[in-house]
Amino acid sequence: MAIWNLGSINVDMVYAVPHIPAPGETLASTGRKIFLGGKGANMSVAAARAAARVNHIGAVGADGRWTVERLLEYGVDIRHITEVDHDTAQAIIMVDQHGENAIVLHPSANHEIPLATLEGALSEAETGDWLVFQNETNLQKVAAQIGRKMGLKVAYAAAPFSATAVQRVLEHLDFLILNEVEAEQLRAATGTAPQDLGVADVIVTLGADGAKWFGAKGEVVVPAIPVTPVDTTGAGDTFTGYVLAGLDRGLPMEQALALAAKAGALMVTRHGTADVIPDLSEVQAFQP
Repeated sequence: MAIWNLGSINVDMVYAVPHIPAPGETLASTGRKIFLGGKGANMSVAAARAAARVNHIGAVGADGRWTVERLLEYGVDIRHITEVDHDTAQAIIMVDQHGENAIVLHPSANHEIPLATLEGALSEAETGDWLVFQNETNLQKVAAQIGRKMGLKVAYAAAPFSATAVQRVLEHLDFLILNEVEAEQLRAATGTAPQDLGVADVIVTLGADGAKWFGAKGEVVVPAIPVTPVDTTGAGDTFTGYVLAGLDRGLPMEQALALAAKAGALMVTRHGTADVIPDLSEVQAFQP
């Protein structure tokens, strides 16, 4: 089977800072690095490194050709990434001494993915493949509709969070993943708890406290793996990519979640985004 990811591609500029700046504060960074990033790219790399066959659907500007080459190096199928007449998306990421971050996104090309690119990509998908998307691109609703009609398993990582965006695609979903704050915001907007949304599998991530899966077995707690974080950027995307890759390879949900928890824990011990996502052999060997 395969994973088709309608996903963002960003140039991540990561600044190390003593603390996250307060409003009006000017702060000198103590370092800067540039990475391949974007929630979509991170998930594609994570799923590919977890041994899934991953097809990325997206857009970059001419300035971002290197990001496409990097995805190819990491084992992602790049045939459905289009070059458009817009700048490649950028993320300004500040990471403090405790690994917490603050992020500013400039979406640009991520919001200019042509419909023809999406339709051309999904014309190659097969019943039972996974389609995943996030909130950093255009075409989310039409992708969900096409995926449902084609018999794909439709997954949605609801970040950056918008309750309205979730509600637009909710009826088409098989899999929804969001964090604890986002789950509460969705409950406030809809009056519905995660287990009552009508989605077969809902995962609520809890950061250092692990995650909860609401599915066929009711509510299942996924324990956290204790590590000392240095950078939490991309950890959630790594978790999502590993879960979907595990499911695509036929693992039961609980096994896929346990593997993803290890991958996410290992990820927060590293500085960076897509370029430092661990591969399957590293995750399997990881002993916290």
